[in-house]
Amino acid sequence: MRKFETLLLLSPELSAENREGILNALTAVLEREKGVMLEVDHWGMRDLAYPVRKQMRGYYVRLVYDGPATLVAELERNIRITDGIYKFVTVKLADEAAEEVA
Repeated sequence: MRKFETLLLLSPELSAENREGILNALTAVLEREKGVMLEVDHWGMRDLAYPVRKQMRGYYVRLVYDGPATLVAELERNIRITDGIYKFVTVKLADEAAEEVA
């Protein structure tokens, strides 16, 4: 299992309920593809450096998760077809997820 991070830029016009619905759908995709969500970090509404789809603000969310490499392709496919997500970027944080030591 590898560790990945995806940063999402969501539409500023989405309500909190719609944002949570999108994140729940993405979490379901992760679980279906045998991945594990480690962290959902809401950065909140931020000003953008340049207009994106004629908007100067956007809502940022950072997802950190473990999963096989094939998971990223399926997750990004779902992100592309989801309304309300303007941009995204995914990076591999580690080749092997470190086991938590208690």
